[in-house]
Amino acid sequence: MNTNDMMEKEEIFSKVLRAGRRTYFFDVRSTKAEDYYLTITESKKFTNDDGSFHYKKHKIYIYKEDFSEFKEILAEMTDFIIKEKGDEVISDRHQKDFKKDFETETKDEDDTLKSAESFTDVDFDDI
Repeated sequence: MNTNDMMEKEEIFSKVLRAGRRTYFFDVRSTKAEDYYLTITESKKFTNDDGSFHYKKHKIYIYKEDFSEFKEILAEMTDFIIKEKGDEVISDRHQKDFKKDFETETKDEDDTLKSAESFTDVDFDDI
């Protein structure tokens, strides 16, 4: 491997965000022309049945010409989510006692409550 190839792989500046099973790596890298770009890598840990584990990684590359629009859209999307749903996590993976409304109770025409367990499974092949 020549020096230019090694330069392309070298991280100039890095930050890590650990978030449960996921880890996000933010890396500034250098192109062959010695300009900088950003890579964001999501690494997710998976455990095999035998107790061993492996990681799946997904990477995106963001180049300087896209920074302004990327930042605007990212800010717009994150602001929208916080405005609509707040910053509290509402997920069955994060809260063991979380139950969706339709899983716990539903209303029929008489406005009486019925539990989800009282419904009969329908097989659409029978219709």
